[in-house]
Amino acid sequence: MGAMMNPHDTSFKLAFIGAGNMASALAAGLIGKRCGGSDVLAIDIYPPALESWAQQGVQTTHEPGPALSKQRIWVFAVKPQVMKETVLACKPYLQEDTLVISVAAGIPATALADWLGEPGKPYQRVIRCMPNTPAFIGCGITGLMALEQVDESDKAIAQQLLKSVGEVVWVENDAAIDAVTAVSGSGPAYVFLFIEALIKAGIEQGLSPEQARQLSLATLHGATQLATLSPEEPSVLRERVTSKGGTTAAALTVFNEGGFTPLVQKAVNAAKVRAGELAAEFS
Repeated sequence: MGAMMNPHDTSFKLAFIGAGNMASALAAGLIGKRCGGSDVLAIDIYPPALESWAQQGVQTTHEPGPALSKQRIWVFAVKPQVMKETVLACKPYLQEDTLVISVAAGIPATALADWLGEPGKPYQRVIRCMPNTPAFIGCGITGLMALEQVDESDKAIAQQLLKSVGEVVWVENDAAIDAVTAVSGSGPAYVFLFIEALIKAGIEQGLSPEQARQLSLATLHGATQLATLSPEEPSVLRERVTSKGGTTAAALTVFNEGGFTPLVQKAVNAAKVRAGELAAEFS
C-alpha cells in the first residue's frame, strides 16, 4: 500500500480537483490550520473559480498535470457527470500512496477504484464522502465510507479533513452513503421547505413577513439546539410542549391526520432511490 501517512504530520499536501463551493469550504477550514496555501493545488477548468484560491497562495491550474503526483491527498469535487473523465485524466499522476477522497454525489467508491486501477486490480485507497451545504459555515455533517483495504491512518486523515467543516459519521458501504445523501445531504432542503411553510403560515395569520421570518428561524434554531443538548429523545421533548386539548395538540393532530411522518419517510426514500439511479447512470 506504500508509505502510511501520519494524520498528525504538520501539514497535508492536498489537491482539490474541482474548485467549486464544497472544495472552497473544505479549504477554508484547512488552510492556515492544517496546511499552508502552498501545500494545496486547485484544479478547475473554469478560470474564475480559481481566483480566490490564487489569492490564498494556492497553486492553481486548469487541467491535471505532473504537479498532481506531488500531492498525497486528492479530493475529487466535480459534478458526477464529468467524474469519470476527470478521474481518468488524473490517473497518470497517481502514486501508490495517493489517498483519493471523493465528495462527488452518486459515484460509488467501487467505481472510483475501478477507474483508478487496472483490469482485475482496483485501486483500493479510496474514501467516499457526502457532506452537506451547512459545511459552508462550518456547521455541516458528512457521511464517510472507506474501501476495505484503507488503513486507519488514511481514515484519520479523511476524518480530519471533513471535520474542518462540521461533524462526521462513518458508515459501512456505498448503499449507506446513499441513505446519508437522502437524510443529511438533501436534508437541508427539507428544513428550508418547512421554514418557508412556517413563514407563510405566520403571514397568513396576520404577522408581518419580518416577524414571521424571525419567529420561524429562531424557533427552528432553538428547537434544534434543545434537541441536540437535551438527554431526552425528540419524542419526549415534543410531548412536553403538548398539553392535552391545547394549541400544540390541535396543530399536531392536523400534521398526523395529513400523514406527516409517512410523508417524510416517503420523501427520504425517493431521495435514496434517486441516489442509486445516479450511481448506475454515471458509473
